[in-house]
Amino acid sequence: MLGQRIRTAVVLLALFLPALFASSPWPFWGFTGLMILAAGWEWGRLTGLKGPRAILLGLLSVALSAWWFQPGSASSRNELDILWVLAALAWGLLGGLSLARGPEGWGRLAPRVRQSLGVIVLSLAWAAMLVARERGLNFLLSIFCLVWVADSAAYLGGRLLGRHKLAFTISPGKTWEGAFSGALAVSGLALAWTAHVDGAFWADGPSVFGVLQKNLGPWGMCACTWVLTAMAVVGDLFESLLKRAQGVKDSSALLPGHGGVLDRIDALIPVFPAALALCVLTKGAA
Repeated sequence: MLGQRIRTAVVLLALFLPALFASSPWPFWGFTGLMILAAGWEWGRLTGLKGPRAILLGLLSVALSAWWFQPGSASSRNELDILWVLAALAWGLLGGLSLARGPEGWGRLAPRVRQSLGVIVLSLAWAAMLVARERGLNFLLSIFCLVWVADSAAYLGGRLLGRHKLAFTISPGKTWEGAFSGALAVSGLALAWTAHVDGAFWADGPSVFGVLQKNLGPWGMCACTWVLTAMAVVGDLFESLLKRAQGVKDSSALLPGHGGVLDRIDALIPVFPAALALCVLTKGAA
């Protein structure tokens, strides 16, 4: 199993890194678009769709996101700023409510409602990734690293210190100690990034940490990283909720040793819109 996980990770990195660092945005758009398409197919299957109908959910997510994004359109960016704020509020309120109601509550929602929510959240996540890429590689990479560090630190903190369960009925392995470990690690990442990376010669613009520090100062920036870490936890738990409601362990078997695409991007789905929302809401606060 470990060897299979490593081989899959190597293949993914071999595809992702060239797309991430390419001078043209098209490779990144293409790679992430395929991931959203696959994630949409998985979401469809987790809400009762089969065959082409599940694929259609992924296609609708990609199409809606492309319609929102409209490369080079300044007016569409202003409209999207409102969407980022609404998406962050919805994840905080409705996402929290869904987790509180548990798998049974999610299962009681009409299938069409659950499927429509999938189209909306996946399309917003991809549009936010594309806007982040447009802001610069440094900005984009800082959001990815925030989620990766939060996830890794939460896992290690939970293994070493975990005593109090965070959401036992949804994800028994997650603990409050792990979540706090992730938040502390991300705050440390933010301070190190603004001190050593944002000023580097290769940085093509500020990171998300740099934007938040400029708008709110170091303490405000760290507070925002805790909000984003919480969003990552909500995304992770919400995907676990989908699987629990359907009675499956993984969202699919597309990525051998890792499960499905949703299993890998669950925390990214709410964090990208939330990161852009915080940049919008804190602008001019300093």
